[in-house]
Amino acid sequence: MNSRSWWRGFRRRLPHGDAGSAVVEVAIVTPVVIVLLLVVVALGRYSHGKLLVEQAAAAAARAASLTSSPYQASAAARRAAADTLAGAGLSCAGIEVAVDTGTFYAGGLVSATVTCSTDLSSLTLAGVPGSARVTSTSASPLETYRQLPAAGGS
Repeated sequence: MNSRSWWRGFRRRLPHGDAGSAVVEVAIVTPVVIVLLLVVVALGRYSHGKLLVEQAAAAAARAASLTSSPYQASAAARRAAADTLAGAGLSCAGIEVAVDTGTFYAGGLVSATVTCSTDLSSLTLAGVPGSARVTSTSASPLETYRQLPAAGGS
């Protein structure tokens, strides 16, 4: 058996109607797979940002509960939230910290709500909006037997 007859027999067994169909399938499926991967990355970024904002809200509430006046509580909460988010590497377009000191007395609660606008603009190809607003609230109790200044002091 010479090499020419072997080649002719091999060519007869090859399918002739499917030539190039794999390339077309890959060309159609690839953009869909890329968009799905970008959506998964966007969801991961959002959930990571949500977790970090929850940690910042807990830190803000805790910092506020350790102060001796509502004014100091607000300032300490803002600092703690900003430091927590910056230390974690989350870049927020704007950080908003709202502190509820309505029950700021021994045995009361202080709550902090942290809102962060995270940047998702690098994922706009997948139809993801340019930014997402993430909000979390946390509360921390004030010590029951703690001496706090009178209501008029700061």
